[in-house]
Amino acid sequence: MTLDVYLDSLADKSIAVVGYGVSNAPLTELLLARGCDVTVCDKRSEEQFESAEKLKAKGAKLRLGEDYLEDLHEDVIFRTPGLHPFTPQLQKAQERGSILTSEMEAFFKVCPCHTIAITGSDGKTTTSTLIAKLLEASGHTVFLGGNIGTPLLDKASEMKPEDFAVLELSSFQLHSMYCKPEIAVITNISPNHLDVHPDLGDYVNAKRGIFLNQDESCTLVLNAEDPHTPEFESQAKAKIRHFSHLHSVASGCFCVDELIYSAHNYEVRELMPAAGILIPGLHNVENYMAAYAACEDFITDSAFRKVAHSFPGVPHRIELIRERNGVKYYNDSIASSPTRTIAGLRCFTKVKPILVAGGHDKHIPFDDLGTEIVERVKALYLTGETAERIRQAVLDTPGYNRLTLPIFVIDDFKEAVLKAAESAQEGDVVILSPACSSFDKFKNFVERGNTFREIVLSLE
Repeated sequence: MTLDVYLDSLADKSIAVVGYGVSNAPLTELLLARGCDVTVCDKRSEEQFESAEKLKAKGAKLRLGEDYLEDLHEDVIFRTPGLHPFTPQLQKAQERGSILTSEMEAFFKVCPCHTIAITGSDGKTTTSTLIAKLLEASGHTVFLGGNIGTPLLDKASEMKPEDFAVLELSSFQLHSMYCKPEIAVITNISPNHLDVHPDLGDYVNAKRGIFLNQDESCTLVLNAEDPHTPEFESQAKAKIRHFSHLHSVASGCFCVDELIYSAHNYEVRELMPAAGILIPGLHNVENYMAAYAACEDFITDSAFRKVAHSFPGVPHRIELIRERNGVKYYNDSIASSPTRTIAGLRCFTKVKPILVAGGHDKHIPFDDLGTEIVERVKALYLTGETAERIRQAVLDTPGYNRLTLPIFVIDDFKEAVLKAAESAQEGDVVILSPACSSFDKFKNFVERGNTFREIVLSLE
């Protein structure tokens, strides 16, 4: 189905766009340009909703404010990714006959080119970006989008069959969505977003949606070390490739004795030393291996090495902001879960970082994080909703010594960063790696990371 045919199929339908954010704004513009009957539903009041007048001028109806989900009755409802499909108002609308869909689900219906989709608890954005970089370095035209911040539905008409759409998909996008990517990647699974998902099983089920509709012509890339992989393998119809940092694999990519290898039916070829990857950390070696396993049929080994040697990483992911008076400041704002922060801390093998952490409470356990902090951190500055929970996890960790690991709870984010900087001495590292999402104080992790950057760059 082409984009034009899909849009034509909506011509006689009433449409609700629920949540006017990054993914739904271009969708709304597209629908209005085709003369569709569109109602934009958003929690913000008309005074808070900056686009209200513009949308009304283009023919949109508005349902704004706290009751924006009430009386959903339209023929087709496009939900924002952050709104759980089991929300009672959405379920009632479906029971009355409404079709529940999303911008990303529509894109899969009309996408004319190769699709590579990536999900997981950690490393989605870096792995997605690496896949796009590797394909581009091998001469392909690539459209990178999805949860990474760029919707692609309105770009579908520009795509050619030989192009690639590389799609980062969150659990919120995958929940109840039909998709059939040519190649799917699951980086790993760890507890996350339990403030939205009712339980871990619901979160895992959402992730599983990335491969359930694949068939024998498709490929699924899995982390050989993840405990969910055997279950996923048993349910998948696609060809399986693995990546591993512990042992060889039958097909895929692995790292043994600091060397990265490609494997095809147990035939092994050396690619490069792991030390040649510019961005630090074992987790980034895994991201590179996952990316290679996903697109190895379409890239060259020389392109892989070139990108590995030169790519500086994605902003907000162990990003070096500056070095001042011998102290290095790193922005790892993307670390919105304990496992991400643990991976970041493990990058620093020669120095114990001064850690700034804390944020919105997603109801994830901090026990393992407490253990890592006790082992790897010089001083801990906590801020946000979860400050006391993280503090208690550290205090409860066997071996904790308040004399060698001081803990400071400072509610104001800027003050916490400034105090951490004030305590640093030449040779130290100060890192923002929150282990939590940003929504207690910031719009998103980007705003949080940019705020950290501004504070650090303002230090005299």
